[in-house]
Amino acid sequence: MTKSPRRVAREALAVARQALPAYSCPTSRKDYTQHQIFAILALKTFLKTDYRGVAQVLTDFAELRTDLGLAAVPHYSTLCYAEKRLLKKGSSSPSSCAPPRPHATAA
Repeated sequence: MTKSPRRVAREALAVARQALPAYSCPTSRKDYTQHQIFAILALKTFLKTDYRGVAQVLTDFAELRTDLGLAAVPHYSTLCYAEKRLLKKGSSSPSSCAPPRPHATAA
């Protein structure tokens, strides 16, 4: 367990590089990789803040931007849309499946 936002960001970036493609689509804009967005979203959760809050933290701390390889801070809406997209892709958990159908009873 760490209390360092920089360490959380670096670890999340490393995990994302192993688990996600760099871009969600070949025609995606190339402003930010999914790895960077994932790490920012992990940082958002770690800091217990919202999209605007994590964007402001990144604006204020150059070290975090450097750790994540960011030339610019993404707009908070970019983070919101990306999170929805990433959660949609990872929806293979049982809790996100439709409930099982009830069995027909024999009469």
